[in-house]
Amino acid sequence: MELLTDRLFRHMAWANAYLFDRLAELSAEELQLTAPHDDWSAAAIAQHLTSAATRYAVRLDNLGEPNAITPTNSEEVLTLKALSTETDARLRVAAHQVEGFVEFTREGELIRRARATILAQSIHHATEHRAQIAGIFSSQGMKIIDLDAIDLWEFADYEGFGD
Repeated sequence: MELLTDRLFRHMAWANAYLFDRLAELSAEELQLTAPHDDWSAAAIAQHLTSAATRYAVRLDNLGEPNAITPTNSEEVLTLKALSTETDARLRVAAHQVEGFVEFTREGELIRRARATILAQSIHHATEHRAQIAGIFSSQGMKIIDLDAIDLWEFADYEGFGD
């Protein structure tokens, strides 16, 4: 199971890097695009994806939560990518211990969650928001994020497994 878990976290990091590389190619105006009837821009979602990942990591490793900015230009996108890369690595390490529970306080309330739940949520959350960002551009008639280019099949080819 550990091999599978590690592969899933390697895939998430690889797919997140792809996302940030594509976003870094965009203009400030394109980063601010939203889906119809939605307030969240692609940049805001990228910031949210990274901020949430850092909160998941903190809950699992207690190593601190760096501030994730909402990028307005390519340089800031690459700064956010660096934070995402660091956080993805922390989550991958945390995934070596799947069993057990963590407790944390959110809005004054003590929350208890299984480590496995937080780890699984970190992967699902990133996938959801990569797709959401792809949808923003698609709704504008732009193919910026190709979700097929970052699926597990492509990742297997990238790693040389071809399975």
